[in-house]
Amino acid sequence: RTDRRITSLKVFQTVAAEVRKQVSRDYGSPQLSKKRGGGHHPLPLTEVVEPVDFEEYVSSHWVMGSVGHCSACPCLEEKTTHDLTSPLRVVQDDAKRRSVSLDETPRGSWASSIFDLKNSSPDVLLPSVLERTAAEDMDRRNTEARLQGRHSDLLGLYPPPDEDEAVERCSLPEVPKEHCGQRIMVKCLSLKFEIEIEPIFGSLALYDIKEKKKISENFYFDLNSDQMKGLLKPHTPHMAISTLARSAIFSITYPSADIFLVIKLEKVLQQGDIGECCEPYMVMKESDSSKHKEKLEKLRLQAEQSCSRLGRFRMPFAWTAIHLVNIVSSVGGLDRSDPDSDSERKGHGTWNERKKKGFERMSVGDDMCNFATFRPATLTVTNFFKQEGDRLSDEDLYKYLADMRRPSSVLRRLRPVTAQLKIDISPAPDSPHYCLSPELLHVKPYPDLRVRPTKEVLEFPARYVYTPHTTYRNLLYVYPQSLNFSSRQGSVRNIAVKVQFMAGEDPSQALPVIFGKSSCAEFIKEAYSPVIYHNKSPEFYEEMKMKIPANLTDNHHLLFTFYHISCQPKQNTPLETPVGYTWIPLMQHGRLRTGSFSLPVSVEKPPPSYSVLTPDVQLPGMKWVDNHKGVFNVEVTAASSVHTQDPHLDKFFTLVYVLEEYSFPFRLKDVIITEANMEGELKASMAALRGALLDTCVRFLHQLLNKLIQLIVYPPVIAGQIVNLGRAAFEAMALLVNQIHKNLEGNQDQHGRNNLLASYIHYCLRLPTAEPAVPPTGMPMQFATLSRATARPSSLHLSRSKSISNSNPDLASTPVSPDEEVQRIIGSKANDRSCNRMSAFLDSVALFSLLHEELALQWVVSTSTVREAALQQAWFFFQLMTKSMAHHLFLTSKMEVARRQRFPDRFVDDIAALVCAISADIASRYHKDVELVERLNSSLAFFLNDLLSLMDRGFVFNLIRSYYKQIANKLHTAQNPSSLNALRMDFTRIVCSHEHYVILNLPCSTLSPPASPSPSTSSTTSQSSAFSSVVQDQGVVTMFELSVPFRQQHFLSGLLLTELSLILDPDGEGVFFLHKKAISAVHSLLCSHDADPRYRDPQVRAHVAQLYLPLIPIVMETLHQLHDFSDSSPARVRHASAHTDDADPDSSNTISQSVAMAIAGSPLPHAKANPFALPTAGRQSSSLSAECSRTLLVCFLWVLKNADAALLERWVSDLSVLQINRLLDLLHLCVSCFEYKGKKTLERINSLTFKKSQDMKARLEEAILGTIGARQEMVRRCRERSPYGSQENVRWRKNVTHWRQNADRVDKTKAEVEQESVVDGNLATEASLIVLDTLEIVVKTVVASELKESVLGGVLRVLLHSMAGNQSALFLQHCFTTQRALVFKFPEMLFEEDTELCADLCLRLLRHCSSSIGNSQWFLFLVMYQNFARVKMQVTMSLSSLVGTSQNFNEEHLRRSLKTILTYAEEDLELRDTPFPEQVQDLVFNLHMILTDTVKMKEHQQDPEMLLDLMYRIAKGYQNSPDLRLTWLQNMAGKHSERGNHAEAAHCLVHSAALVAEYLNMLEDCRYLPIGCVTFQNISSNILEESAVSDDVLSPEEEGICAGKYFSESGLVGLLEQAAASFNMAAMYEAINEVYKILLPIHEANRDFKKLATVHGKLQDAFNKVYNQRMFGTYFRVGFYGCQFGDLDEQEFVYKEPSITKLAEISHRLEEFYSARFGVGMVEIIKDSNPVDKNKLDPNKAYLQITYVEPFFDTYELKERITYFDKNYNLRTFMYCTPFTLDGRAHGDLHEQYKRKTILTTSHAFPYIKTRINVLQKEEIILVPMEVAIEDMQKKTQELAFATNQDPADSKMLQMVLQGCVGTTVNQGPLEVAQVFLSDIPDDPKLFRHHNKLRLCFKDFTKRCEDALRKNKALIGPDQKEYHRELERNYYKLKEALGPLINRKIPQLYRTLPAQTTQTHRNSYSRSSLRKVDC
Repeated sequence: RTDRRITSLKVFQTVAAEVRKQVSRDYGSPQLSKKRGGGHHPLPLTEVVEPVDFEEYVSSHWVMGSVGHCSACPCLEEKTTHDLTSPLRVVQDDAKRRSVSLDETPRGSWASSIFDLKNSSPDVLLPSVLERTAAEDMDRRNTEARLQGRHSDLLGLYPPPDEDEAVERCSLPEVPKEHCGQRIMVKCLSLKFEIEIEPIFGSLALYDIKEKKKISENFYFDLNSDQMKGLLKPHTPHMAISTLARSAIFSITYPSADIFLVIKLEKVLQQGDIGECCEPYMVMKESDSSKHKEKLEKLRLQAEQSCSRLGRFRMPFAWTAIHLVNIVSSVGGLDRSDPDSDSERKGHGTWNERKKKGFERMSVGDDMCNFATFRPATLTVTNFFKQEGDRLSDEDLYKYLADMRRPSSVLRRLRPVTAQLKIDISPAPDSPHYCLSPELLHVKPYPDLRVRPTKEVLEFPARYVYTPHTTYRNLLYVYPQSLNFSSRQGSVRNIAVKVQFMAGEDPSQALPVIFGKSSCAEFIKEAYSPVIYHNKSPEFYEEMKMKIPANLTDNHHLLFTFYHISCQPKQNTPLETPVGYTWIPLMQHGRLRTGSFSLPVSVEKPPPSYSVLTPDVQLPGMKWVDNHKGVFNVEVTAASSVHTQDPHLDKFFTLVYVLEEYSFPFRLKDVIITEANMEGELKASMAALRGALLDTCVRFLHQLLNKLIQLIVYPPVIAGQIVNLGRAAFEAMALLVNQIHKNLEGNQDQHGRNNLLASYIHYCLRLPTAEPAVPPTGMPMQFATLSRATARPSSLHLSRSKSISNSNPDLASTPVSPDEEVQRIIGSKANDRSCNRMSAFLDSVALFSLLHEELALQWVVSTSTVREAALQQAWFFFQLMTKSMAHHLFLTSKMEVARRQRFPDRFVDDIAALVCAISADIASRYHKDVELVERLNSSLAFFLNDLLSLMDRGFVFNLIRSYYKQIANKLHTAQNPSSLNALRMDFTRIVCSHEHYVILNLPCSTLSPPASPSPSTSSTTSQSSAFSSVVQDQGVVTMFELSVPFRQQHFLSGLLLTELSLILDPDGEGVFFLHKKAISAVHSLLCSHDADPRYRDPQVRAHVAQLYLPLIPIVMETLHQLHDFSDSSPARVRHASAHTDDADPDSSNTISQSVAMAIAGSPLPHAKANPFALPTAGRQSSSLSAECSRTLLVCFLWVLKNADAALLERWVSDLSVLQINRLLDLLHLCVSCFEYKGKKTLERINSLTFKKSQDMKARLEEAILGTIGARQEMVRRCRERSPYGSQENVRWRKNVTHWRQNADRVDKTKAEVEQESVVDGNLATEASLIVLDTLEIVVKTVVASELKESVLGGVLRVLLHSMAGNQSALFLQHCFTTQRALVFKFPEMLFEEDTELCADLCLRLLRHCSSSIGNSQWFLFLVMYQNFARVKMQVTMSLSSLVGTSQNFNEEHLRRSLKTILTYAEEDLELRDTPFPEQVQDLVFNLHMILTDTVKMKEHQQDPEMLLDLMYRIAKGYQNSPDLRLTWLQNMAGKHSERGNHAEAAHCLVHSAALVAEYLNMLEDCRYLPIGCVTFQNISSNILEESAVSDDVLSPEEEGICAGKYFSESGLVGLLEQAAASFNMAAMYEAINEVYKILLPIHEANRDFKKLATVHGKLQDAFNKVYNQRMFGTYFRVGFYGCQFGDLDEQEFVYKEPSITKLAEISHRLEEFYSARFGVGMVEIIKDSNPVDKNKLDPNKAYLQITYVEPFFDTYELKERITYFDKNYNLRTFMYCTPFTLDGRAHGDLHEQYKRKTILTTSHAFPYIKTRINVLQKEEIILVPMEVAIEDMQKKTQELAFATNQDPADSKMLQMVLQGCVGTTVNQGPLEVAQVFLSDIPDDPKLFRHHNKLRLCFKDFTKRCEDALRKNKALIGPDQKEYHRELERNYYKLKEALGPLINRKIPQLYRTLPAQTTQTHRNSYSRSSLRKVDC
């Protein structure tokens, strides 16, 4: 038989080998290929290269040290704290930069007078400025200075990688510990009754009425006075301190609103039922003591007697309950940061630290029941309910409690027992002092044994709690429930039940294991139930708690003895009479008996040997109560870590025990276990484990898994034959692990690993060894797992160390080695016998198989459900294998052995086959089982990561390669490649997170066939020496690109960068979340290098950077995809063409194409989506978000910072101009990206709000594309911090605190913002310095080549750009020195090539001169020295531009800087005799004058009109300096645009364009360019003032004149286009046409049809809009009177205000403004429009006269001004009217009413380049009454004509006007005018003509009335005919009355007049006699 067994084992192994081969054949063996060498064929990036044979390479190139020693190195992911107190002055010193505010500057101070520049003091001069140094020395000195005090770790300043992306991060599993829920502490303070006559005892317990379950054990307390306790002294001679506890800690795992704290009171048994005994307490009061004195004495005497006689017995007394939710909610939640909370409220309990909340959902509303955080409450309970003798069961209690919640409670109607119980309820502290566990063991800290303790009360959770046992617990609870002795004969009324725990049948074998209650011994041998007086069928509520021995035998049993208690002392009557017996044997078939029992009761004592039988057996000769019926109901429950109480588990453990002890035959229930059926039974029991209750499996998880592993590792030998149980055990384990995972979903980490299983492997796994060998070094036997966590706990002790030994309470144990006694006991169910351990297993090691080998074998050959279960939880088996492998290497001392010899080939083959098969699973199932594949993928990656520490690394690289191949093959046919890419990216990231990642990449190897010394893989010391090896001269290019040699030598780094390159490829399918994944992976690795102390040395860091050199070209390739940080708009992609302008890739309303396709339900296209798209248009999906771009750029800078400078130089020298310029573009972008934003921005913008929106988009894409499972998303969500905003801590020290609600609060403290801004400032400086270093390398490289002209301009642009931002003083100094060297070496670049650069430089330098940061005066002086003529003009222009636009320049600093420049010029000895110092002085004084002007402007900052007047004046002053005039015109345009004056802004731009045209015309004669200002006069007559001054004054050819970028054809086009845009915004569409008339010939000449199309399109839009309803400006005349106004006194202006501005609005605005300036009450508005007499005004006040004016046109003008636009454009004359009478009144009768018309002429036409224009001329026309009448009648006639001819006709309007003209009510109107003026011929001949004109007006009027009536007749319906007839009647009456008046002619007008009369009688409108003109 033995032979047969061995043969079958061989067959099994052969089958396994065959399966292995088959798997290898199917999936391709990744074993190392022996082919080496040969030429490198270029491989596409999508294919994986074959890696270098790592071990061979190492052995042939490195001295063998302790190769591969798996030392526990600090984890690289851990961020170190960075020193942020670097000597960098933080940028943008807001306080210093702010200009002195106007209100702080007294009027009349230096601000308004010329500052005495000569007497001011300069800044300290730098001596080096005036030295003349050689260029080489300058460069060397600059480089040395730049390298001082730099931050070594750039990424320490950058926000850390996003935790959500950190797939490689594995949290350390929680140390297994005892479960505890939310903990509350209840302290019983005092109990007082109205009368004190006897001792009262209390108990507390928690009940959940919804679950109808008691959820805690009882806590007993005694608050009696010493006097009362003294009454019971004889019965309790010894009181253990543990029984004196008055405070208890309750644990609540499932908080709910249905939990009550029930308090029960008992008293000593006495005669009488409960009601009688309660009566005195209800009736008597302390206040009535004199009344009841005798009665009280009597009661006291009775009580004394009862205590002395019946002190052992209790009776129920009263009860009450506290609804816990009322305590929590009424007191209100406690905020832990509340300063009021005292020390007792410090902790959250341990509930919040546990993630078990997800096991089962709590009911709605339960979230408010947070018992861990509430404000402590002290309660005084006053009402107790007396106990009812027939209602004592728990069922009755639940009814009462449910009733208590109702408002009309029955209980409230009962008469209460009045008492005062004071208790204190509070959240329990984390580690309370003087605490006892439920087993009465001391819980540390326990400083003093004499102090009254607090007891922990054991919880009976309402529902399952899935936590393995970690402490020894073996408690039994006995609950007598009811007894029915109604048929029992004799005196059995006062019944007490005595319970004993018996070890045998002899009475002396009662064990002292019953816990005492209060004020008694700690453990007692017997316990009595309370007695109910005169009740033959009592109910009980008693709980008896026992600490049972670990090793129970068949003789252990519970014995119940029933007594009749005699309450009255009678002669010859004993106190207690036994009336019945029954028992429960505790062990049956090796199992503990628990549950509910209904037991028969024997009248007599049980016979011998009764304990092995149950009372159900009818023993002969025994007398039973009620014919052997069950009359006693009792429940027994256990809380045990020894007894599983599950039949399946019990059977399995028992069989394993039988096998270990080799105790055949063995009886198990009805089956006899023999050697023959052992194997079958054991296999069946393993298969049956799936039927066990999950809760129990979890509680005994550690023992269960240990036994299964033991069966796998040690095939047992039964009857001399080997029994292979490996497959069955593997299957059982796989199914068990899978079941735990499925059912406990809420208890997983982000990789889907169940925390229980993870902590088992990490802390509790005990690998069986062939022999208990001591490790060779004699170290303690404690095996560390391969951990990826950031830190290991200092010890593995339990957090709350409990004593688990009976004999020695101080012995603390760790979970790694449980108590020996318990270990021996588990599974031992038979009688104790001397055993030979492990006797079923061979003593020799021949059949001892290693766990990892066995697991790999079983996994490879497993099939169907088992294989699926193992795949589901692959991580578990992988971790078991790696732990076993490490354990094996350690024990066999193979750590020093060459890696290829460490493991047998068979195992290596198994691993290869396993990895291949799993890779194939990932590739084939990724779209079906998304969640499984995600878990599987990360598990495989972690496994390979671990293998790199244990096995042949070349072999592992090939495994990685085989995985890549499988995925790559699938990618070609995949419908959804993004999700596969995401999986591969995660895989790569995890593999690359190895602690020796750098060494694995062979950082010092050359990229030719290896021939140089290279580093060892062992310790840090050998690394540092290895890094110093010299890089041999080779093709540098291959080091900078993902060439085959690079990818072979630096295998892992090559994989990572290849992934990045493929994902960022604009033609690829890189959706947003893939970009983020790839970039985040690189970022996280670089962070780990920065934080790793092994790579601190710069030389070492350079070698590390060598692994990332291809990142530089990769980022250069993605330049056009990067976010453009220089743009202020939220998201623009750089260089995207016009086609993608509208499609903003980061805006929330666009969806990437892949996502859109997924939503539409079509498969994702693998090729380019749109073959017709223009190649220039960046694909939407491939453009990077701001966050990704920023992270990618910081990685790029990291490589530039740490790479070897010489290597970079050699690389740059090989680049083309195009590539170098691209590199410069990238550096330009880096400067913008990392520019310091300032504290205010940090406060305003929460960095996370942006990040989270991006994250949500990524998540949405993941969900739609199916790359993440819904459940995984849910798990991730529950682990995630709630969004946003930023972390609770400062952002560079992120810590994830899942349960903190405020982890994302936006409101940071001031200190945090301060700290953040310091870090931000340091980052900005370091980034800029790296850019500076790189620019120096570029300059150094290109100087030698012919490329310098095309490159140096770009270098200077980047430098200027870096100066433009907010920079620190430190950076600016280095920047200036670099600039100085550049200008010194290449002056022609700045002064000859491009004027723009010079202008830009001057502006930047002046800006820094006006700031407190950056000492830039010396550099400006040096630039002047290089080329004074050019710089003079540019500096003047720059100053004008600076003061016109910059808000934060500081005059004081600028003046000091000017003085410093002057001092440099005077101090330079070499230049003293040259004209240079004098030139500088002239320039400085000129600049100073401009500055003074602008100071004045600052005073008027709040007065826009005055400010623009000043700007206008300054611009006018530059009439001879076209560049400066242009600058100021543009400044004015900017100011107008800010205020929404688009018409004025447009005119500023047109004036600028005219100025440019004028000078262009002088420079060159171009046919298509405008001739000068004349061309522009159609746009505005004002423009002619831009005519150039004569050539002799100013010549455009002169150096520095017209040098700006606008003095060119493109500049002119740009200005005109801007002007057109402004006209468009101003709705002046007609003017656009005029602008384009000038622009079109230029585009036509250039054949720019694209632009022509655009222009014509814009013209079409403009002309279409002409018919829209438009409103132009409103005009007011404003007069200033009073000396307060200074220059403005007696000045009159016409103000142009926005359309529909009311007179009241402008009055209020100006009055408010000037009142604020001159003081309240100092400004008055003159209400009328009459001429102002200054003598009548108060000289101390300021007066304003404001009048509404209308544009005025002469008759001839009206012929040309036809449209609404014509009448509102080019306006110079305005008019307002004032009515008056000769006697001074404003209004009078018709014949005395005069009118004054005032006509104002302005100096320029509106719109102009400012909104107020001064009045140049004023004319007044007085109209006599008749002329007033003529105007009125003309107006009426016009109204009639308009209403009549309106199209479409409006009958209502027409009738209204007609009614006003001919209606009866108004007949007096026109008629009265005619009667007053036409009834008589005037006496004055001057009025004849007026008389005639009025007469003709009336004629016209009647004609128009007739036309109107005719029109009305045609329009009306039949209903209005009567109304029309009425109108006609009125008209005829009017016509009749007017007839004689209008037909009378003045004869004198119809005869010839003398010549002089003609002269005199001209049209009164132009008569000088009535016209007064003010010029």
